Amino acid sequence: MLLYIHIPFCKQACHYCDFHFSTSLKKKDEMVLALAKEIEMRKSEFQEEIVETIYFGGGTPSILEISDLKFLIDAVYRNFKVVENPEITVEANPDDLTENRIIELSKNKVNRLSIGIQSFFEDDLKLMNRAHNVEEAKSCLKIATQYFDNISIDLIYGIPEMSNEKWLQNIETALSFKVPHISSYALTVEPKTALHSFIQKGIIPQPDDEVAQEHFQILVDKLSENEFIHYELSNFGKENYFSKNNSSYWLGKKYIGICPSAHSYDGKNRGWNVSNNSLYIKSIQENKLPIEIETLTKTDRYNEYVMTGLRAIWGVSLNKIEQEFGETYLHYLNQQAAKFIEDHLLFVDDHILRTTKKGKFLSDGIASDLFLLNLE
Repeated sequence: MLLYIHIPFCKQACHYCDFHFSTSLKKKDEMVLALAKEIEMRKSEFQEEIVETIYFGGGTPSILEISDLKFLIDAVYRNFKVVENPEITVEANPDDLTENRIIELSKNKVNRLSIGIQSFFEDDLKLMNRAHNVEEAKSCLKIATQYFDNISIDLIYGIPEMSNEKWLQNIETALSFKVPHISSYALTVEPKTALHSFIQKGIIPQPDDEVAQEHFQILVDKLSENEFIHYELSNFGKENYFSKNNSSYWLGKKYIGICPSAHSYDGKNRGWNVSNNSLYIKSIQENKLPIEIETLTKTDRYNEYVMTGLRAIWGVSLNKIEQEFGETYLHYLNQQAAKFIEDHLLFVDDHILRTTKKGKFLSDGIASDLFLLNLE
């Protein structure tokens, strides 16, 4: 089981981000206490489960004090069974990672950093309204690699007017730091973001899907040349450096999400916390979990398995489809997949349905065509 702790604070809003966060730290101390209390309140839900990975996401977890992170990690250990050497990841922004903070993190059970670089070019960082600059990005990586073996960096492709050559330089710069994991995402335009507004006003051009696909293939080819395994649509890791947190999602493992907007999954039910910091804190202080829960139908679980399976290296097991969902579901899947197999976007190997290299970038769209609306 994995435990995800969302830290809903940032120094400033990135223009493309639609995650839940606040740029005000006024309620930071109250929030940390509420997070620890929610961890305690949730322990009865997963008494028989063992925590394999603790992931601090956001928002910007590195905005917290080291003592805050330690306090929350200790709360997990007090209330849950934890494996002997869990993967404990902290997402961080380069401007927060001074040498002293990196050293402090390394001394407090944290054994993995996920650093939001996004680009090694100043114009890209300004377009995205990132809080750091290129010098801070390179400096923090140079220092972090001295103290942490397990480091992941984020990069964004498909940025308007980014040439293939410029994108390749981004990848090569990342590789020069010899990090064992890279997560890379296409720039997406979400409603109600600053980026969406700028595009509507004609200030920034709309990202081009064909350019994003070219960037994706350059990324796949370059990282493959450098012995990275493309184990999930947006994730590339050296052998033994796959993110245990990310892998847990794609393998359908149970997880608990702590904090406003965080999601949880117990294998049958999905829950999500209220996306409001004040309401969340008030509810926890009143000993109430601010969570809504839905029970997933067989069709919901089939759709999720198809989506996660096609995104990841493990694929969709046709045997599992038949055993867990029945012959009707298997027949439907085979029927829907046929046209994609014919177009060389999917293939079947040893009863596992997977995307081809050509189909990988399109996996989410392909999966949606394999979904069922209702068979119940």
